[in-house]
Amino acid sequence: MADRRLQVFHAVAKHLSFTKAAEALFMTQPAVTFQIKQLEEHFNSRLFERGHGRIALTPAGDIVLDYAERILGLSAELDTRLKEMTGQIAGLLLVGASTTIAEFLLPQVLGDFKSRHPNVVPRLFVANSGAVENRVAEHTLDIGFIEAPSHLAAVATDVCCEDELVVVCASSHALAQHESLTPKQLVEYPYISRESGSGTREVTDAYFQKAGVRPESLKVVMELGSPEALKGLVATGLGFTIMSRATVQKETRLGELVGLPLAPRLIRNLSVVYPKEKFRSRLVNTFVQFAKERLAAKLPG
Repeated sequence: MADRRLQVFHAVAKHLSFTKAAEALFMTQPAVTFQIKQLEEHFNSRLFERGHGRIALTPAGDIVLDYAERILGLSAELDTRLKEMTGQIAGLLLVGASTTIAEFLLPQVLGDFKSRHPNVVPRLFVANSGAVENRVAEHTLDIGFIEAPSHLAAVATDVCCEDELVVVCASSHALAQHESLTPKQLVEYPYISRESGSGTREVTDAYFQKAGVRPESLKVVMELGSPEALKGLVATGLGFTIMSRATVQKETRLGELVGLPLAPRLIRNLSVVYPKEKFRSRLVNTFVQFAKERLAAKLPG
């Protein structure tokens, strides 16, 4: 078991806030401050610079953080290896997922996995792809599911499955009469886009660029961070959007929205990312294999 003072220090260093660290650790702020003071006395060094309501790591703090991450990682690996000797798959599973994957694809996968392995406690963090990838790189998530290529050297990436993005509009919209649409046909119509940092936004911007259409030339009338919000706004007839075909299956079946393929088709890879050079438990490996199989069955490409 790792020294509690190192655990507290690590939380403060990552949040750069005693208050946020206390909330994350379910401790009082005075208790966190006391643990940091004890650690500073032990090393006879100041680990944080404090001033103007903000804190920052000192050079000594940077060194301690490097070792703390390795020590805490080894401690967690030891706990996991010993638990795995029982043959059971159990424990806390920290999963991150982009909003599209988390809202439309992962809930059933997590539910089915939990049914198979009742001693597993999944915890799901939902944000856009960039935020999920950052949390994985910081080792605060075991794995993450993202919609765009990875950009961080600290994470390893495996392709999970393919997903098609389509133009989505109200059934009354002028675009709904087409069988398919080219990027250049879309320039004249109001566009409701995902926010910056979204995997969908990154992939669609790259698609338009490759087709010779500058993303800034599109008539963007609004940016939204939620697929559900996008669908609600598109249903009003305000404009079109581009999103995963999997997110609009119910609405297209009911005739509320129309999903039109792009020409050429826009196919992206959904990926799973791991912290690089970190021990992956049997629990994590088992869940990833399970999730890949289920997602590939849902999204055959």
